Amino acid sequence: MSSLTSVTASPIHPVILCGGAGTRLWPTSRRAQPKQFSLIVDGHSLFQHAVKLVDGEGFSPPLAIVGTGQRFRVLEQLARIECAAGEIIVEPDARNTAPAVLAAALTLGAGNPDAVMRVLPSDHRIADIAAFRSAVAAAEPRARAGDLVTFGIRPTRPETGYGYLELATPAARDAESPQDLLRFVEKPDAARAEAMLQGGVHLWNAGIFLMSARSVIAAFQPHAPEIYQAVRESVADANSDHYFLHLGKPGWMKADNISIDYAIMEKASNMAVMPFAGRWSDLGDWASVWRDSDEDEDGNVIEGDALAFGCTGTLLRSEVSDQMLVGLNLDEMIVIATADAVLVAPRGSSQQVGRVVSQLRLLDRPQADGGRRDHRPWGWYESIAVRNGFQVKQIVVEPHQALSLQSHNQRAEHWIILAGTARVTVDEMVRELVPGDYVFIPVGAIHRLENHHDEPIMMVELQIGDYLGEDDIVRYSDRYARTEAV
Repeated sequence: MSSLTSVTASPIHPVILCGGAGTRLWPTSRRAQPKQFSLIVDGHSLFQHAVKLVDGEGFSPPLAIVGTGQRFRVLEQLARIECAAGEIIVEPDARNTAPAVLAAALTLGAGNPDAVMRVLPSDHRIADIAAFRSAVAAAEPRARAGDLVTFGIRPTRPETGYGYLELATPAARDAESPQDLLRFVEKPDAARAEAMLQGGVHLWNAGIFLMSARSVIAAFQPHAPEIYQAVRESVADANSDHYFLHLGKPGWMKADNISIDYAIMEKASNMAVMPFAGRWSDLGDWASVWRDSDEDEDGNVIEGDALAFGCTGTLLRSEVSDQMLVGLNLDEMIVIATADAVLVAPRGSSQQVGRVVSQLRLLDRPQADGGRRDHRPWGWYESIAVRNGFQVKQIVVEPHQALSLQSHNQRAEHWIILAGTARVTVDEMVRELVPGDYVFIPVGAIHRLENHHDEPIMMVELQIGDYLGEDDIVRYSDRYARTEAV
């Protein structure tokens, strides 16, 4: 089958799940900057890779499901790859994949009950886009006929970190069309994983689906009726602002925190599996990043400002432009250096990194979940220095964006423009500032910075006060309709 449109003119609706924190990829991935939005491979985020898989002929603009704190990140990253945004559904709280997929089905189904959904995690990588789209085309007739089609990856090693899908015969694993599914298999131990690899009837469970909105809704009603009622209430209670559809919180909080596999897939009788032999990785830990990257002749993967001397099978990754990372005589190690944390671990221990993050949270260390750079809908800022009574930030405001009209009750600010042209309001004063210009914003002054030009603004902000928290803000006008501090 040569294209998706050879099956039907009706486009497939990509549904991209943007939840998850990816703690095993710490210190790059954190709650404030989860792995799906981090630049993990090829200078793009995994979210952007997921979008590119389903961008173009045969697909509608993607529907993304995201938490409140990351909603503007979706808009920003779509804009950077020049991809149009479809609906962006905002979850009031993380509730795993079952409520998220049902919310998408109810939203799409309201306009077209037979809309076919292509459900994708935002934190996986599929390198061969053409092979992926061929697999989608092969599976599409079964999805349009009412089946719930999951995609299984042909295993290449005895992996203990994935769930599996069991097929009827070894021949089914190499098929180029959807196959019947016997059962789901939980993550195995090493011996069981090796046996399943050799047995030839198991695929890795990728958590990727193709199915109609009608079929999803019909599966939830008998198999997970409580979730169905809760999510239906939440969708009915949703409200839209400029960019987002915010799900109603009372109904959403009644929904179980459960995966779609447990909620409906393991119970449904109309399941099918599309085998996929292309290169796939969930990039779940640093060992998988090493495995999915291009190695040098010694098996090393070097990223950023890093050098390896006498190293073998090692990942060296520096994310700080002015900080040299050097590995000397390392064997099968992972070394990740960010601006505020460094991870050093044997490659075989990389799945345990999540335990480190849990311990850092118990110690109340900011490196556990936060980072030096904080993204906002207008751009980003990075804390350069924080001391008692003052903080210094580097701030970038993207072209044609603006800070809210705001004031602070407990701090004054000094702004120095380094690049770009800024229109600055301070109470009754409005003027243009160019590189080298400076403005003072007293405590309580109503102020705003706007970028009306095609180049970003870069500036230094010095905050002075007894309290410098981000929640010391009063908004009078905001183009992004924010109600929270961020």
